[in-house]
Amino acid sequence: MLGCSLTNKYSISWQISFANMNRSLQWDDLRVVLAIVRAGSLSGAARGLGVSHATVFRRLQTVEERLGVRLFERGRSGYTATAAGEALAVTAEDMETRVLDVERQVAGRDLQPVGTVRLTTTDTLFDRVLSPLLAECRRAYPEIALEVVVPSQRVNLSRREADIAIRPSSNPPPTLVGRRVGVVRQAIYLHQQLASKAADWQALDWIGPDDSMGYRSLDGWMRKQGVDGRCRLRVDTTRGLYAAVRDGLGPAVLPCYLGDSNPDLRRLDDVPSLTSDLWLLTHADLRKTARIRVLMDFLGDALRAHPQVGLGE
Repeated sequence: MLGCSLTNKYSISWQISFANMNRSLQWDDLRVVLAIVRAGSLSGAARGLGVSHATVFRRLQTVEERLGVRLFERGRSGYTATAAGEALAVTAEDMETRVLDVERQVAGRDLQPVGTVRLTTTDTLFDRVLSPLLAECRRAYPEIALEVVVPSQRVNLSRREADIAIRPSSNPPPTLVGRRVGVVRQAIYLHQQLASKAADWQALDWIGPDDSMGYRSLDGWMRKQGVDGRCRLRVDTTRGLYAAVRDGLGPAVLPCYLGDSNPDLRRLDDVPSLTSDLWLLTHADLRKTARIRVLMDFLGDALRAHPQVGLGE
C-alpha cells in the first residue's frame, strides 16, 4: 500500500482542489498518476501501462491542468509525488482495488473452461519443466488460450498481472490460494572438462549471482563456503548461471532440474539448505472459474508426478 502522511493543511488544500476538478477525469487518468508514483519515472510508468512515454507525459499534463495543482516534483532522480499527488495516488489505489475485486468476481462466474489464462513462472522452469506439460494441457483443453509471463521480477496476482503462478517459495503470499506441488533441489555443477578439479571445487574460479538477482540465500551459502571471494563471474539470471557452467567457466549452484538436463555437466555436492518448495497459486476470487480450476488441477497433478520436481506421491 502507498504510505501517505498528510497534515491537516495539505488535506484541506487537497479536498478543495479535488472538489473543484473537472468531472471528466477518467479512471485511466488516475491509473497514470498511480503508475508514476509506483515507478518514480515516466518511462517506468509507460512500461507498466504498456503505452508510450509521450502518452504518459501528455496524460499527466492533462490531469494537472484539470486539477489546477502540481502532482509531481521533477528532479534528476525522477518524479516525486507532491502531497496532492500522494493523495490522488491513494484514491487511485483504492479504486484499483475495487475494480480488480469486481473483475475477479465476474471472472469467477465462468462455468465453462473457455477463454484466456495468464500464467507466470520462471524462465528455466518454463523451459525444462512446464512447456511440455502445457503442450499436453492445450491438447486436453483446446478452448483455453494460454499466455505465459516469465519476467525477471515477480508479477502481482492481486493486480491481475497473471491468473496462475508457479513459483519456488518457502513462504507464499497469504492472499493467494493453491497447493505445494513439488520441490526444487539445488546442487553444485561443473562442466566435465573440469572434472579433474572437482575434488577441490572450492579453489576454482566460481560463477555467482549478481546483486540485482536478489538471490540472498545463495549469496549467504557462498560466503559460508568461502567461495564468494573466488567468484570471477556474476550474472543476473539462473539461465545465465547455467550458460556459464555449460561453457566451462567454473562451478555454480543450479536447480537440479536444470543441471541434470545436460549430460556434459557433472553434479557435485547437493545443497539442501537452498531447497525450496514449488507452489501452484491463484487468487481466491478466481479459483472457482472453470478455466482456472481445470488448469490448476491438471498442472497440479502433472507437477506432483514430475520426475525432476515432483513429490513422488
